[in-house]
Parts: sequence; C-alpha cells; structure tokens
Amino acid sequence: TMYTARDQAHKRIQEDVEAGKEIAFTINNSAIYYVGPTPTKEGNIIGAAGPTTSYRMDKFTPFMLANGMKIMIGKGKRDDGVIEAIKKNGGVYLSAVGGTAAKLSQSIKSCDVIMYEELMSEAVRKLEVVDFPAIVTIDNSGNDFFRK
Repeated sequence: TMYTARDQAHKRIQEDVEAGKEIAFTINNSAIYYVGPTPTKEGNIIGAAGPTTSYRMDKFTPFMLANGMKIMIGKGKRDDGVIEAIKKNGGVYLSAVGGTAAKLSQSIKSCDVIMYEELMSEAVRKLEVVDFPAIVTIDNSGNDFFRK
C-alpha cells in the first residue's frame, strides 16, 4: 500500500495535522509516491503515473518523516535538510524512472481517491501496488546515490 501526494497535498496534510484535524490515512509507517496521475482512461485503474520531481516536497518532508513516514518515491535529488531528516527518522528515498509513466501504472492494482478530491491530479490516493520498480536512492544512513 502506498499513498500519492504532491506539494499541494503535502501542504494541506501538514496544515491539517498541525491544526489537530484527522486525515484519511496514517502517516506513521506510510509510503508516499510523489505522483499526479493523468486522467484515467475507460477500463484502466489509473492514468499514466510517473514520478514528480521530489525537491518540490522538500519543505514538507522533514515534517512527514517526523510524523512517521518511512518511504518516499519520486525522482531527482533531495536537499540536505531532507537527508538529515531521513537519517534522524529512519526513512528511505526511492527513485522511480521518469519517462516510464505507462509502465509504472501497470504495477498499480487499485486506486482510490481518499483526500482532497478538489485538488484533482494532486488529490491523495490510496494505491495497492505489486512489483513497483524503484531503486533506493538515499538509505536510512544518508548514503545518497546522487552524491557518490
């Protein structure tokens, strides 16, 4: 199980949690895929679902990690604050290959919008995935593939 969220959803999640509001999933031990899928075609589970550039979530990531998020999936480098938060909170950052949105969507077996439907492609979705292709880019010790 993983959840989708991009920058607008991250902003709303942080605001809601800080305001003491309940959200539709548990951040603790969650996996968040940075994706805004394209519209779903008739007969498909989801539209093309390629990764969003992760640095757009960097200002929200330390908060999410401090609240228990364990896995982030996106593409591209992360800033030093995110790497420190990954180390401090035991998270991991995975990269999915950009440009493979149609292939990635084949690993998604179910998709349900669970929060912020008005954000359309940026709504939070609950995904069930099988054999989702992603590689560890930053491990929980802060080893960063991009800085080797």
